[in-house]
Amino acid sequence: MNSIARLATLTEVLEGWADGIRRHQPERVASYFTQDALFQGFDKKHTIGRPGIVRYYDKQPVGVRPQFQIMEHRQLGDDALIAYVDVVFIRPEGIIVPVHLTVVLQQVEGLWLIRHYHVSKID
Repeated sequence: MNSIARLATLTEVLEGWADGIRRHQPERVASYFTQDALFQGFDKKHTIGRPGIVRYYDKQPVGVRPQFQIMEHRQLGDDALIAYVDVVFIRPEGIIVPVHLTVVLQQVEGLWLIRHYHVSKID
């Protein structure tokens, strides 16, 4: 996969993820992850799999608006991509939360899904 195709694939998945957050649709957000995804958000403990991801996004306030920019991306194999992403979460009250995000995508049954998600707040 060339660089343009990688960027397009990553953008498509992350746009779906971000739109699900904007619409406060936790199950839709989780559908962009593999069934056994390793997920580390802002909670102290990580979670594995879609049910924990649904719980995480369900407790987020309605009206959060993520904006992202893919800074770096690489192909790890025929069916795996990694990306380093700058994300700004804009909370409903206007508070801006900037983060760094690392995602690993894997192609599963023809779909590109997030298998690993790790976010780090920027202070």
